[in-house]
Formats: sequence, structure tokens, C-alpha cells
Amino acid sequence: MKLQNKFIELRNKRQGLLATNFYNFETLEGVLLAAKSNNQPLILQLTRSSINYLGLPVAFNLAKSMLDYHGVEGWIHLDHGDSYELAAQCLDIGFDSVMIDASEQPFKENIALTSKVVKLAESYGANVEAELGYIAKLGQDKEGSGFTQPEEAKQFVEATGVNALAVAIGTAHGFYDKEPKLDLERLSEISKATDAILVLHGGSGISGESLKQAIDRGICKINLATEIKNIFMQTLKTTLSTNKEIDLRKVFPTATNQIVELVKGKLEIVRNTK
Repeated sequence: MKLQNKFIELRNKRQGLLATNFYNFETLEGVLLAAKSNNQPLILQLTRSSINYLGLPVAFNLAKSMLDYHGVEGWIHLDHGDSYELAAQCLDIGFDSVMIDASEQPFKENIALTSKVVKLAESYGANVEAELGYIAKLGQDKEGSGFTQPEEAKQFVEATGVNALAVAIGTAHGFYDKEPKLDLERLSEISKATDAILVLHGGSGISGESLKQAIDRGICKINLATEIKNIFMQTLKTTLSTNKEIDLRKVFPTATNQIVELVKGKLEIVRNTK
């Protein structure tokens, strides 16, 4: 099933789709074991940094073969693509979905670049995600203003034909000093203004109840990255500080198992059963 169709199916059920970033074999194994255990679909995401680290063919083929191996329904997505060229490379190799993030550009430039990627993706039958508003990235001011305006969201989607839209309603990338208060009323207004699939970036550190409320009001895709990196590295640090084991095949599974438990919990939330 195409990702676009899966989104519509889940949105009609008031359920979400978890999109998890991965960085190596161990983090990929962790998220897929969780999805397999819960019998739920999953989006696997790669950023430019991860693509540069692993190599595009290696990263794509690893994700594809592992989805098949574990029998998980899933899609491969470019997260925060920063150029038309990178989106084109990912589509050409077989990505199901790409994000073009021109959210820091003026509104008209965001529309122009997003439209260009949407036109390209049509020939591949691929999903395209864009971002509108200010969602602080790592190292940026999390108190910055710039929430998504419902009327601008409507305008943007109609002008670009984009399938999915990441909206700014109070989240940020990375960890929070305190849990943010999501502007759920604004989310409801955006959902009424456009039929695009709505995406919540910065899912790490948001309470389960807040995520469920966001899904009820229109969010269909929830991104998870920081918590995956953090739990993997913190578990490794603790494990290595208490033994002298040098066989990574014995050390890494402990950290992978922590990812499994983390993602299983998130998957229960996005299932959003009452």
C-alpha cells in the first residue's frame, strides 16, 4: 500500500503512524523488533547526516531488506531534505516518501521549492512532506515564535499539492527543558483548513496524553528521533562503565533492547485506542 493511502486509512480511524529515525543496524533493529512485536506499521526515516554516514545505497538497502526480513509493513522516508537534488537522489533509489524542508525560507520560496519536488515525485508515485512555520531544530531557540497559520497552511497546500505538512504548534526538535504546551485549538483550525496529512515533528519528550490529543485533532504522522539516540547511547555508556567486554555483539543488544521497549510504548500511543 502506498504511504499516501495508509495515511488516509489511519486518519479516518483517528490513529497515527510513528516515523522513527535510525542511525545504524542496531537502532534499525530496535525499531523494527518493536513494530513486529506490536504488529504495527512504521515509517523509517533518514536525514542527510545519516545518509552521509551510512551511504545512500547502504542505508536504503539496509532498511528495505530489514523490513522484508522482519515482515513489517513500512516505508522509507527522507527526513528534513534540504535540497531538490537530495530529494531526487532518494526518489531515484526507491524512497517511498521525501521531505523538502524550506521552512526557514520566505513563504513564496518555500512554495516554489516544494512545488518543484512535488512535481518530480509525481512520476514516482511518492509522498511529499513539507514544513510550514517555526519548529526549532537542534541548537535553535525553542522559544521562537512562528506558529503555523491555518490560512497560510491552506494556501500552501493548494499552491504546492504537497501530501503532508509538518506544522508548528509548540513542539521542537531535541529534548525540552519542560514539556511544551501544544496549541491544540490551532491544530484543529489547521485540520479544518486543509486536507493534507498533518505531521508532528519533535515527538521526543511529549506526553502520551498530549500525543493522543494531537492525533484526535488531526495529526497523523509523529516523528521520533532524539529519544532513540539518547536511550541507545545512555545504555551503552552505563553498560561499558561496569564491564570490560570488547565484543560489540554482546554489548550492543542491551542498548537495542531499550529501543525496542521505548518504541513499543510509542506505538501503543499512536494506535490511540479508547
